[in-house]
Amino acid sequence: MIIRGDEPEQIRLLKKLYPKGNYFMQGDEAIAYGALFAGCRFYAGYPITPASEIAETMARELPKLKGYYIQMEDEIGSIAAVVGASWTGFKSMTATSGPGFSLMQENLGYAIFTETPLVLVDVQRSGPSTGQATKGAQGDFFQARWGTHGDHPIIAISPTSVEDSFWETIRAFSLSEKFRIPVLVLADGIIGHTREQIKIPDPEEVEIVYRKLPTSDEEAKYPFGDVHGDLIPPMPLFGHGYFTHVTGSTHKENGLRDVYTPEVHDRLVRRLHKKIELHKTEIQKWEEYYIEDAEILLVSWGVSARPSLGAVMKGRKKGIKVGLFVPKTVHPFPGERIKELSKNVQLIIVPEMNLGQVILEVQRFVRDEVPVIGVNKIGGVPLTVEEILKEIESSAERSRHRSAD
Repeated sequence: MIIRGDEPEQIRLLKKLYPKGNYFMQGDEAIAYGALFAGCRFYAGYPITPASEIAETMARELPKLKGYYIQMEDEIGSIAAVVGASWTGFKSMTATSGPGFSLMQENLGYAIFTETPLVLVDVQRSGPSTGQATKGAQGDFFQARWGTHGDHPIIAISPTSVEDSFWETIRAFSLSEKFRIPVLVLADGIIGHTREQIKIPDPEEVEIVYRKLPTSDEEAKYPFGDVHGDLIPPMPLFGHGYFTHVTGSTHKENGLRDVYTPEVHDRLVRRLHKKIELHKTEIQKWEEYYIEDAEILLVSWGVSARPSLGAVMKGRKKGIKVGLFVPKTVHPFPGERIKELSKNVQLIIVPEMNLGQVILEVQRFVRDEVPVIGVNKIGGVPLTVEEILKEIESSAERSRHRSAD
C-alpha cells in the first residue's frame, strides 16, 4: 500500500517506473526513492549542497506519481510548506544541510508542538556557518536533538550506506506517521554523494504506515487529546469537514490556546515526551558486530561506522577482541544497550567526523564504568580504516601492559 485510497494506482505506477531489481545510484537519490516508496507525495525545499540531488530527484519523479514539488524561496518557507501539506493529509518531506537546518529550527519546533508528521533530511556538511559546503561531516548530532528551543522530544535516524538510506527513509516515514512527530534523517555528504548498488524492492514488499485518523466527529474534537489511551491523538485533517484549531502556543486537548494555565502546559509537554519514551524499544534500532567476546567496543554511527567495521575486522585478524555497536536510531539514543555492553569490555572507542558529540552520550550512560575515548576527524575527509585500527592496536597494547603489571 502506498497512498490511502489510491493504493492500486500508486503501486501500478511504482512498478512501471521503478521495476524491482538492482540500481546504481547516489545516497541522496536513494533517500528520494525511499521517500517515494514510503508514500511521500509532497516535497518543498531549497537547493543546498550536498543535499541538492534529493530535491532534483523529487522534482523529476514526484509529478510522475501525481505528487507535488515546490522549490521555495528559502528553508524557512520550505518546512512551513511541508507542515501545511501534512495537515491536509500528504506524507511530506524536505531536505537540507547545515545552514538550512539552522533556519528550519523554529518551524521544526512548531511541528513538534503541533504533532505534525513530516520527514526532514539533513545531509550534514562541514561547519560552522558556510564551512566546507561540498564536504561531508557529522557535526549536527546535538543540533538535531536540541536545535529548537524548549522541552521537546525528537526522533532522528542515521543511515550507513546508500541502500540503508533507502530503507531508513522509509522507516523515518513510518515512525513519523505512527507517532505524529517530525523525524530527522541525519545523512552526510559522503554517503549522500557515494554511488553504490541498491536493490529496489517490489512496492508490495514495503510495509507502509499511515497516521491515525478520527473515527468519529467526537474524536475529531480532540486533535491533541489522548482519546485512545496510547498518548497518540488521531489527526483530523484540514479539508475533511472538521473544525481543527492548530497553534504553536500552548494548547488544550481541543487545540484551543491556553498559555496561562500551568497544568495545561505540563500535561501537553509531558505527553509529547511520554509517547516517545514509552515506545523507545520500537523506535530504537542498532546493529552489533563481534560483540560476544569483545574486550574493546567501538561505537560509531553514519558514515564513520563503515571504516569502523573494517577496522574491527582487521583487528580481529590480528587477534584483538574488538566489536562494533552502530546506532541507527541516534535519538532517542540507545544508551541503555551500550551501558549493558560496557559491563563486559575494558574500553570503548567512539570514531566520528566531529570533535566529539556521540562520545558525550556514551560517556553519559557509561559514566565511570569503563574508559571512553574518541577518534575524531574534521576537515571534510572521512576517517580511514587505518586511523581507527591504529587506535584499536594502541589501546590493545596498553591493555596488555596493564595486565602484565
